[in-house]
Amino acid sequence: MENPPTKPDGETNSVRPIKISGRSHGDIARYYFRQVKDSLTTRLSKFIIAIVLGFLFVIALIAFILWISLRPHRPRVRVEYFSFPALGNGAGAGRDAHTITFNVTVRNSNQNIKIHYDAVLVKVSYDGQTIGNASFPRRFYQGAKNTTVFAGSITGAALNASSQHWTRLVAGASRGLVVFGLDLTSTIWFKVGSSFKSRKQRMHTNCGVGVGTDGMLAAAYKDRICPMYFN
Repeated sequence: MENPPTKPDGETNSVRPIKISGRSHGDIARYYFRQVKDSLTTRLSKFIIAIVLGFLFVIALIAFILWISLRPHRPRVRVEYFSFPALGNGAGAGRDAHTITFNVTVRNSNQNIKIHYDAVLVKVSYDGQTIGNASFPRRFYQGAKNTTVFAGSITGAALNASSQHWTRLVAGASRGLVVFGLDLTSTIWFKVGSSFKSRKQRMHTNCGVGVGTDGMLAAAYKDRICPMYFN
């Protein structure tokens, strides 16, 4: 077995860098440095993203809470009183002297929102035909947690039911109940604080009004919230 070659006296063996998988120690150090740097960059990016997402979540939560608390509720319309004495009297011939009297309440149930109204029109109909109307032309605004009363009457020649409708009205009253339609329409918008205003909307309500043999609003129709829609 041969001995490994030796160098002449006076010469020393030089130590060369050991390569691992074809890389020097310098390459390995740079590799690990890049790994650590990339890891720190990734962590920093994730941290920033987490902060941004958390901030957006808080903003969305605040916006949702504000929307819930400031979301405007529709006005609540009720017919509190309605009378048509002519039906109770069963009189048809002298209808020009008869009067419909009504009392309608509009409630703003919002906590911090005002409602502005343009002119309000009240229309009474029977069997799809308008038999009279009344208008409240003055604009007004309704404060939060406030109720407004629209009281009026339709009388004399303003009752424009045809003879056929009048006959059917009296016949219905003799059977115990006549159901009218009472519609309330207006253009409204909501106001939050002193600056924010919603767009204007056309409000329509349609209240069923049952009148008994005495010509008065039937008990079953009292304190009903009227259906409402906007366009």
